[in-house]
Amino acid sequence: MRFPAAPRQSILNVLRNAQHTACPCHACRSAGSGVSHALAGVNQLRRMATPVDGVALPQKEYAFEVAAANLRFGEGVTREVGMDLKNMGATKVGLFSDANVAKLPPVRVAIDSLEENGVPYELFTDVAVEPTDASWRRAIDWSRTHDFSHFLAVGGGSVMDTAKCANLFTVYKDADLFDFINAPVGKGLPIGKTLLPLIAVPTTAGTGSETTGTAILDIPSQKFKTGIANRAMRPILGIVDTLNTDTCPRQVHISAGLDVLFHSLESYTAIPYFERTPRPDNPLKRPAYQGRNPISDVFSMWALQQTVKYLRRVAKDMGDREAKNQMLLAATFAGIGFGNAGVHICHAASYPISGLNKTGPKWKHPEYLTPGPIIPHGISVALTGPAVFEFTAPSDPGRHREAAAVFAGVHVSDPSIARVPDSDIGQLLFDHIAKFLDSLGVPRGLRAVGYKEADVAALVEGTLPQRRVLDLAPGIGDVPGEDGREHLTRILTASLDY
Repeated sequence: MRFPAAPRQSILNVLRNAQHTACPCHACRSAGSGVSHALAGVNQLRRMATPVDGVALPQKEYAFEVAAANLRFGEGVTREVGMDLKNMGATKVGLFSDANVAKLPPVRVAIDSLEENGVPYELFTDVAVEPTDASWRRAIDWSRTHDFSHFLAVGGGSVMDTAKCANLFTVYKDADLFDFINAPVGKGLPIGKTLLPLIAVPTTAGTGSETTGTAILDIPSQKFKTGIANRAMRPILGIVDTLNTDTCPRQVHISAGLDVLFHSLESYTAIPYFERTPRPDNPLKRPAYQGRNPISDVFSMWALQQTVKYLRRVAKDMGDREAKNQMLLAATFAGIGFGNAGVHICHAASYPISGLNKTGPKWKHPEYLTPGPIIPHGISVALTGPAVFEFTAPSDPGRHREAAAVFAGVHVSDPSIARVPDSDIGQLLFDHIAKFLDSLGVPRGLRAVGYKEADVAALVEGTLPQRRVLDLAPGIGDVPGEDGREHLTRILTASLDY
């Protein structure tokens, strides 16, 4: 689907007129009315994420921070975790996994290491795949009954996120779950206390949760996902063991790898940190997701290159050790990239796509050992990918051109990329992303997993509250007064089929 280009000259004319009609008197009730009309005009005229000069924004950010867990990467390094916790003086460890992973070698190796080093622990396996507020509350209640000195998570993103949550609410014993959930869904309170040490051992090559302070949950009563994002929740150590993805089914490899792909793409194309508003009045309030910056760019682009090169190899041959190792590294690199820059529309829309599925289409993705319907996170993110990046391309054609070159496997100076006009970069990237997803057998759009045109409005309503990530989207987060409703409606409609 091609989106019409924004009539830039008309937008600028509206802004010029506004500058001459707005009353300069702050006491006047009509003061700024011209500006508000101008912004309304901007929002009405914009059809793509086209940069608009001359629009007055609230005070913008002027700094960025980079935070990540310490990382250890290597074959068999899970067996060192008991020594790590002993070295830290752990007196009792809360070990988190899920019922399936708990039966597999990564957890067995971790437990053996704890026991060999005399580190006391309690095991919690009631972690839901795609956690909910109810499953988080069970984990919180369990953790609060123990006097843990440290936490250890061995599993995928759901396990690591649940352990982060349990850690937070063990320290904040009297807090309610919604006190820290991102606004506007929750209160989004800052975390001022130091949490207990958490070591994360991923068993999938996807979420990058071992590097970030982000934890995601589904709230079925509201039919979408949200989360908590704060640097204080990041693990103190991520142990990335190249043996730990050996037991993943093919579809789990694909879904997890797609999460890496879109972590990197979205963080690389997010608004720059210096365009984010408002500027925090205290560094404690600076969000974990800040907008892209020169350091996140390095990690995000490398992760994108590796994922495009190696994910299809893993899907074709799960015994390809080199490809699996590189995907683990890519997941970690992308985690550092998006953990500081943030993601945007694909992830924002994925939350209602996954959440509404439980009562709507009831899609059950193959090879996932869950009792009910599930659209795995990576799949739910990918379903809108082609349309999202067609929309964002005009915000920075150069970056989107670089991404298209990565998918094409050529340098950005190659004539097949360099000769494409800026106005056609969105369509070029759309085609490359769609082709890549097709090669992995990803369902071709929302309709392929059971959604219909009548569901678009509900999906939009579930996406709009995701301000934590939506406000990092070009064309939404950098436009005053823009909530994204119109753009999201068009993107989700375009994502029904492609």
